[in-house]
Amino acid sequence: MAKTKKDPNAMSFLDHLEELRWHLLRATIAILVGAVVAFIWTDILFDVILFGPKSPDFITYQGICWLSTQLGGDTFCFTEMPFEIINTDMAGQFSMHMWASIVAGIIIAFPYIIWEMWRFIKPGLHSNEKKNGGSTILITALLFLLGVGFGYYVISPLSVQFFGTYTVSSDVENTIRLGSYVSLVTTITLATGLLFELPVIVYFLSSLGILTPDWMRKYRRHAIVVVLVFAAVITPPDPMSQVLVAIPIMILYQISISVSSRVLRRRNAKTA
Repeated sequence: MAKTKKDPNAMSFLDHLEELRWHLLRATIAILVGAVVAFIWTDILFDVILFGPKSPDFITYQGICWLSTQLGGDTFCFTEMPFEIINTDMAGQFSMHMWASIVAGIIIAFPYIIWEMWRFIKPGLHSNEKKNGGSTILITALLFLLGVGFGYYVISPLSVQFFGTYTVSSDVENTIRLGSYVSLVTTITLATGLLFELPVIVYFLSSLGILTPDWMRKYRRHAIVVVLVFAAVITPPDPMSQVLVAIPIMILYQISISVSSRVLRRRNAKTA
């Protein structure tokens, strides 16, 4: 059993490791429960969610088509996705089923994971920081889900449509492996969700005195370059997709500067 009643300030290093082990264990169980639920609902996980971006009826494609029509053309409208997904490995479908279920389990259990992390670090925080626990957990969970939605509804469809329709010759047909397709959608979705946690990470680093708003402003230009490189890596090689990814990340960077400034003002007020 975890030593929940013991004064955290009197706990040894091994006691803290024991506490951490129990928090990680409970978080892992939550992920497994979410993964089992996703594994059972195979039709929803694959036919509706994962294979959604390969359908011309996907909401993102319909929205882009409508916008293109309103602007006087139908360049971005299409009625079919000219590629098919195949499985070439004996255990390929089962492996992708497991992997997709685990990713879904992480997304489903993420709010609980954040709550477990908060419970672990809470004893070492000041009283006023503990009061903000509920809002911190809520903001962290919402940012993650917002990033997941952005990755799934914006970046993934653009990537699937670009790479799925790109050809070097009419003699070459795109036949995409199941593992390649599933990895693309799940990796982009999960990575974007984690990327949207930038303001939360900055908050904790600023609270520890590692980051300052002046430092973030000083290296803003470097951050822009890093963001553009990152956007080029996770998106199709076209300027529109890269801009769509870079804009929200830079907005989050600016928000993070404001967060760091607020933390610094609070620290200075305490010192005064």
